[in-house]
Amino acid sequence: MTSPILVAQDLHKHFGEVKAVQGVSFQIAAGEIYSLLGPNGAGKTTTISMLTGLLTPTRGDAIIDGYSVVEDANRVKEVIGVVPQEIALYPSITARENLSFWGKMYGLRGKTLHERVAAALELAGLTERADDKVSTFSGGMKRRLNIAVGLLHRPKIIFMDEPTVGIDPQSRRRILDTVKQLNAQGMTVLYTTHYMEEAEELSHRIGIIDHGKLIAQGTLTELTRRVGELDTVQLYVDSGEHAIEACAASLRKLPGVDKAFGENGHLIVQTPEANAVLPPVIAHLTQAGVAIKSLRIQEPDLEAVFLHLTGRALRD
Repeated sequence: MTSPILVAQDLHKHFGEVKAVQGVSFQIAAGEIYSLLGPNGAGKTTTISMLTGLLTPTRGDAIIDGYSVVEDANRVKEVIGVVPQEIALYPSITARENLSFWGKMYGLRGKTLHERVAAALELAGLTERADDKVSTFSGGMKRRLNIAVGLLHRPKIIFMDEPTVGIDPQSRRRILDTVKQLNAQGMTVLYTTHYMEEAEELSHRIGIIDHGKLIAQGTLTELTRRVGELDTVQLYVDSGEHAIEACAASLRKLPGVDKAFGENGHLIVQTPEANAVLPPVIAHLTQAGVAIKSLRIQEPDLEAVFLHLTGRALRD
């Protein structure tokens, strides 16, 4: 890995008795896409808020391009771009006017400002809508413009906090392609998401965060090795939670079953070889009078990693 542009060191953030972030540490190399993956409320936004100077860490620090977020927050803000989870645009003015306003806030003027605004509009695919009010834009268009704002001053690293939440598939696809395009041009990206598909597609490395703690990090290959070669079999059964837990306990005794547990009306079985273990599992459940409504076999992926580390699904 090349020299890190960001080093987060034992970051903590407490809000009274609530420990939102607890000892998060990671590094991001220049030119890398690093994703923080975790469910809602895991601490992703709080972590980014500390890295961007919006929140002061209760303990710990981060060094970004040589500057401390605790001691040199203003210098840090000069080298970072931020795409917040909430839309940070003025709906009553046009896309061009929004970009011009934020460009001036970054200190851009004259020809440079004009060129940067034009380039940002093109990147967002909004050149033809440049002089329309943002209030007339779809959610996806607003998200794309939000990203364009964060790039106006040509930052060394951009933080994107859940940039595809609540938008249509076409806009989501465009945003993911934009992230990859920016990275191909040398941009370093810290990307937060609770969509494992996005983390799998975009990331050079991934940090899995849950309950304010970074519980694993590495490349997709390194993370999936955490569960070995286990397949996950998800069976939707017509039984109550107590019956499902009892079934899971009995299934754990079958040869080839590594783990079995109940979750949201499903039986989850993890095994080195799904095709071999599935017939005895079905036979066992049938003999116990448990009706199987549907089943799905899943090869090792980030969902399986999260299940392995936390005992529950990422989407909970």
